[in-house]
Amino acid sequence: MTSFLRKDLQDYKPASNLHFNERIKSLQKNGTKVFHLGFGQSPFPIPAFAQEEFKANAHNGQYLSMRGIPELRSAICTYHKTEDGLDHFSPDNIVVGPGSKELIFLLMCVTGSDVILLSPTWTTYKPQSILSQHNVFMIETTFEESWKLTPKKLNNLFEENIVKERSVLIFVNPDNPTGASYTREELEALSVVFRKHNLLVVCDEIYAQLSFNDSHVSLAKFYPEGSVLSSGISKWASCGGWRLGYHLYPQELQEVGEAVASAASQTYTCASAPVQYAAVSLMKFDDNAKSYVQHCKRILHEVAQFCCRTLRSAGVKVHMSNSGYYIFPDFCVIRDKLASRGIRTGAQMCEAILKDTGVALMAGGPAYLHPPEELTVRLCYVNFDGTKALKASEKIGLQKMLPESFLSENCAPTVEAISLLANWVRQQ
Repeated sequence: MTSFLRKDLQDYKPASNLHFNERIKSLQKNGTKVFHLGFGQSPFPIPAFAQEEFKANAHNGQYLSMRGIPELRSAICTYHKTEDGLDHFSPDNIVVGPGSKELIFLLMCVTGSDVILLSPTWTTYKPQSILSQHNVFMIETTFEESWKLTPKKLNNLFEENIVKERSVLIFVNPDNPTGASYTREELEALSVVFRKHNLLVVCDEIYAQLSFNDSHVSLAKFYPEGSVLSSGISKWASCGGWRLGYHLYPQELQEVGEAVASAASQTYTCASAPVQYAAVSLMKFDDNAKSYVQHCKRILHEVAQFCCRTLRSAGVKVHMSNSGYYIFPDFCVIRDKLASRGIRTGAQMCEAILKDTGVALMAGGPAYLHPPEELTVRLCYVNFDGTKALKASEKIGLQKMLPESFLSENCAPTVEAISLLANWVRQQ
């Protein structure tokens, strides 16, 4: 039979991180001991008060507003006004959906522009761009630049007539997979270039609330007219499986927001009713929510510092994460030694690490739009029992520092995995 598949999708593959996660879960299910540092989801339990709200609304099976219930959109507006100082968004220009990933895809579907992505960047953006039939252009970032976009590199893309103006840029801050965060000064400088070339910038800020030093600044403060703020509850509130994200559109991009809302009505109809009502309690961000986040991110901060300190002691190049669950180490220090073993790509290196140590890592190569020969990995330092760690942190209290023994007592799988990885590097 003749293929019905679009020709450009002949080699279309499932999301690389999800495929990898299923592979590692299968190994673990079959009894293989694996330290899974290749999948980024919160290790912590969903806040108890949100769980109670979910249960209280489990009976609600009605279709809801395609944009999201008014209470939730109002709470989202208040949250970003209070936390980010953003007062130009209206509840009428918010779209709530089953995950921010779905909303980014719909935005791509309703825009006719080229898509600009960074290298490295999150695995889904390019496949979504292809699925929505966009031309994709990439800007390479480097370790020396802390994996950040610079005004010069963005300007070059236009000055060399590589990409059209009025394009869509996906801008992740704090970043996945590198953990990098942009300063106020960097955002101000980038905004000049964004405005010059009339870009629509999708600001994926889903890790913002997990900023370790509370220094997150939203791009929407400096480029309000062209920024769509994309976020959700999957990271800071540990609700990945609840699938709830949202987009905030400025008045200048109301037309795009309305088109996304229309596309929502034609695809997923609305986000889950019980999840939306439970999300209202989260987005109110009361003292309970704030305390929960403070405990979670101080644990993550301690783990990230341990990972960087230990890997650097073995000669690995790595920047400290500023937020979230990830670092993006570069193992180039052992490139020659690996080459003598016939290992020349990041993927081959990760297979060797898995075989030799039982530590599972995703290569930072093609899946993250990075060259395959680069010996980078996205390392997710969240393979510990978050419930145990959270209870221990709460028992200590936020007024006291975490003791030196905290990680070994409460995050032992991660400590062991990173120690194994550092020793493997030394042995090469």
